[in-house]
Amino acid sequence: MIAATAIGAAGSLRAAERGVEIEHLGVNNTLVRVTADGKYLILPVQESNDEATVNVLVDGKTDKTLSVRLAKSKVDYTVPLKIEDYKGKKVLLNVVTSQSRSSVREAKEDACWQNISVSDTFDTSNREKFRPAYHHTPLYGWMNDPNGMFYKDGEWHLCYQWNPYGSKWQNLSWGHSVSRDLIHWEHRPDAVIEPDGLGMIFSGSSAVDRSGSAGFGKDAVVAMYTSAAASQIQSLAWSDDNGETFTKYDGNPVLTLDSEARDPNMFWGAERNVWILVLAHALDHEMLIFSSPDMKDWTLESSFGRGLGAQDGVWECPDLFELPVNGESGKKWVLLCNLNPGGPFGGSATQYFIGDFDGKTFTSDTDDSGKVPTKWLDYGKDHYATVSFSDAPDGRRTVIGWMSNWQYAPEVPTMQFRSANTLPREMGIFRAPDGQLYVSSTPSPEVDALRGALVKSVSKTSLGSKARTYSIPELCEIDMEISPKKAESVEIELSNAAGEKVVMVYDAKSDSLSFDRRKSGIVDFSQDFPAVTVSPAYTDGDKVGLRIFIDRSSIEVFGKDGRFAMTNLVFPNSPYSRLSVRATGGSARLSDLKIYSITVE
Repeated sequence: MIAATAIGAAGSLRAAERGVEIEHLGVNNTLVRVTADGKYLILPVQESNDEATVNVLVDGKTDKTLSVRLAKSKVDYTVPLKIEDYKGKKVLLNVVTSQSRSSVREAKEDACWQNISVSDTFDTSNREKFRPAYHHTPLYGWMNDPNGMFYKDGEWHLCYQWNPYGSKWQNLSWGHSVSRDLIHWEHRPDAVIEPDGLGMIFSGSSAVDRSGSAGFGKDAVVAMYTSAAASQIQSLAWSDDNGETFTKYDGNPVLTLDSEARDPNMFWGAERNVWILVLAHALDHEMLIFSSPDMKDWTLESSFGRGLGAQDGVWECPDLFELPVNGESGKKWVLLCNLNPGGPFGGSATQYFIGDFDGKTFTSDTDDSGKVPTKWLDYGKDHYATVSFSDAPDGRRTVIGWMSNWQYAPEVPTMQFRSANTLPREMGIFRAPDGQLYVSSTPSPEVDALRGALVKSVSKTSLGSKARTYSIPELCEIDMEISPKKAESVEIELSNAAGEKVVMVYDAKSDSLSFDRRKSGIVDFSQDFPAVTVSPAYTDGDKVGLRIFIDRSSIEVFGKDGRFAMTNLVFPNSPYSRLSVRATGGSARLSDLKIYSITVE
């Protein structure tokens, strides 16, 4: 973690004492010269402001260009511009704003000029009540899609779309965190791949090149990503230090099209001894499949998806992998296809197709009517951009998603950071009572280590119209098994003393679970946030198993054996402290209930 310090007094110091010289050239143009050595130039941000263009010149040459919402009337938070690598050089910021000012005199009064400063430290101590306690988040700044995820030498590497210069979408780079257990993440302070002359760094994937086929060395980690500016093109970077640093390939881009395409996902195709690439042909609602011997020269093999599945919005962030079918001898291929908008409850979601892949062409299974069904990996509103770790051990297919929705992601009630990742999940395939194959999603086994004390254990308890109520910790896992018996439904409520609540209802007739967050807490930041989501439960007997994870701003619900998953953000003004369970339209049974506190070291 970056060291913490207090910088609030910066505004009371003259510019020279803050290590800068400021020259106002006009109402919209200011020069900032760095006059002191330090690790960071601290930039004050006001979220409601328009973005300023900040050109960073080092010894007279442009080193990078940033978009920053520099503070005008108040400072919401600060972000660091790393300058320690420029020591001994002349550093100049040429700042151009679009804000309306009547005079240079007025421009001089902007809060950013009174607070910008050079510092050896930057404060990353948490100032957010809704920052998750046990889900991965960036220390500061905006985050969206997980990217370039791989496992190597006992470590899980999670890269992600990151804006280090504010908590809204912009300046996209790849941030980087590393874990040995998928739960405790060590944040790397610097972006591993930054924007360049080809554009911002959009989503992509990484793979370990065991044979050195790309020419970057045996066991090099090779990342392929979308360079996004006026067009979207595909580029390479490689690492010979297990992903700690990446070097961009000097022959970029390696793949161009005359239409919008992004989010390359590549893997080694052992059957043909070539690299396979799945690329989202975003506006055409299809996935393109390429092959290459060296990750550089790509041949288009086929396309999949036009007219199939959910076709709204754009198709993004593909993943293609093979899984065994639980309880059966065969294997099937799964193609993940994230899309936005067009999810079952509005906005972003992850759909998938199950079928066969021969190394060139993916063919989807059909239902009994001969149609390709639309299937969803998660039935909440806050599960998107789901992709898997390459080279995971023991044949595992481990995925992580972005825990938000493009409908309101920039508006959720946090500022120091925005967005978290889902818990890591293991993919499988099962056959449901309707005879169809579906993808299961279970919490990764490492998640069990989060369990602290068993604070409540109940078994074989009847349920009627009068609710049975239990106290729950702020951070907890709830495991329950319900026998609906003759009840029409079973209602599960999470609530706090202020009356804020989440209501989940298992409907026995439809074999479905609904999740109502309309009164869950703070919901008025977006008209799209108050919602009810519904998932099929795929129950294969007379009992319903649920595994529920509650963090400070999220609830993840998993059905028995991962037969369904539902992820929803919540922002209660105080933590939920009560669990209530009751039956309607007849009696039911709470067969088993265990409530575990969650311990975060």
